[in-house]
Amino acid sequence: MNRPLLELRKLSTLHLKPLSLSLYRGEISALRGSSGAGKSLLLRSICDLIEHQGELFLNDVSHLKMAAHQWRRSVGMLAAESHWWHETIGEHFSDPAGISEPLLQLGLSSAILDQGVTHCSTGERQRLALIRLLQNEPQVLLLDEPTSGLDQTSALKVEEMIKSYVEQHQAAAIWISHDPEQCRRVATHQLMMDNGLVSEDIL
Repeated sequence: MNRPLLELRKLSTLHLKPLSLSLYRGEISALRGSSGAGKSLLLRSICDLIEHQGELFLNDVSHLKMAAHQWRRSVGMLAAESHWWHETIGEHFSDPAGISEPLLQLGLSSAILDQGVTHCSTGERQRLALIRLLQNEPQVLLLDEPTSGLDQTSALKVEEMIKSYVEQHQAAAIWISHDPEQCRRVATHQLMMDNGLVSEDIL
């Protein structure tokens, strides 16, 4: 029997209505909805970053039975604005030499690792944050508009990297996007959020 990789059971917060959802290996679920509908709040709840009700399971193991840092490493979130705590980009990677290929795939030079964070554009930081997330090899990706600051060429490269990762690692993803065409390109199915309520949508 095919078991869910990620399972939400009546997950809710003050602003989100109870949601039960199963996500299987190899799936990318596109999440759409108007600004303020609660999409980012949902991802933060799944990542256990904010207080919530209901249960979360990864491979049938409750988040309550896992240390918070372990859960967030396995269920990794890419925020719309990622945090950077060191002065240079390279200091944020455990093995800077080991990310030369991902940098190249996303159109970035290895020289960017020596740059200060504040000297990088929003789009560069967005791509670097994705590489940083994937280095942790999460089983589930929670992606909050990962291509919002990118041109079409760079966005397509990011899409390919994420799709390849999900396929190769038999991972799964929830991907917030406002672009219907992108949803059709990347998603196996689509969800729509309206006023804190999530429903299935047709691609």
